[in-house]
Amino acid sequence: MDRRSFLKYQAAGLMWLAGGSPLWGPAGRALADDRPDVAVVKGPPGAAARAAVEMLGGMGRFVKTGQKVVIKPNMSFARAPETAANTHPEVVKEILLMCREAGAGQIRILDHSLQDPQRSLEMSGILAACDGVERGLCHHLMEERFYRESQLTQGLEMTSNRVMRDVLEADVLIAVPVAKSHGGAGVSLSLKGQMGLIWDRRSMHSRYSLDQAIVDLNTRLKPHLAVIDATRAMTTGGPGGPGKIISPGEVIASADPVAADATAVAAYEWYGRKIQPRQVAHLAAAHERGLGRLDIENLLTRRLSL
Repeated sequence: MDRRSFLKYQAAGLMWLAGGSPLWGPAGRALADDRPDVAVVKGPPGAAARAAVEMLGGMGRFVKTGQKVVIKPNMSFARAPETAANTHPEVVKEILLMCREAGAGQIRILDHSLQDPQRSLEMSGILAACDGVERGLCHHLMEERFYRESQLTQGLEMTSNRVMRDVLEADVLIAVPVAKSHGGAGVSLSLKGQMGLIWDRRSMHSRYSLDQAIVDLNTRLKPHLAVIDATRAMTTGGPGGPGKIISPGEVIASADPVAADATAVAAYEWYGRKIQPRQVAHLAAAHERGLGRLDIENLLTRRLSL
């Protein structure tokens, strides 16, 4: 798409978001086929999350009436939203609302806490935000009975692990991570965040190459939609902090979690410097194994400021 066409498309998108009318191209042709690969929206957390998903085609593209949905945010640290250790509560709440509007039959918001589970839910602000929509949806599954052994048939190193039963039975898996650094994996975004859905995370650090194990896990638990909370990002000291916090004020969304993660990596400084997505080993491996696109320069990214 050349610059002139892109600007026309962007203008049409702004009119659509403002007025709710369909997107139309030359001679009245609908632009549904021109939806972006990646959407980046700057604005208030909840509104930015909604606009980013709408730019991809709306939650109805991902969630159908009656389906079981698991939303996986970061909510495993007993820290306040401003620390960027957990996903912003308004982002999680908005994704929940959109799933309900799309007609989801069952919704679970799940993680496996690294700290006191109830305190983490409360201090993150996610419990209160989601209870305001519907009580009883947010859970830390801390007992092995909630997990079932699952074969990772495409795994190269990690070929099995115990996965949350709710996740195995879900029709749709939505990753809603916060953008943050990680001492072992470099960054913790959509792909890395799926570690919160399994019972034995320790072996991923000790028994296998962490980067390869992350990719192995995502051959089974690749999210259908990734919505990255970059309203603030922890660029050092992750995953729990304290660390350096920046405030991009953005939400990044894509049906391709590798592309979403790569966009976040390329957009900000990590550890005080710019890095390329291919320098993050698990993203490079995910691209090589066909789980998504790392070459974001060849993808269509739409940006919007609310």
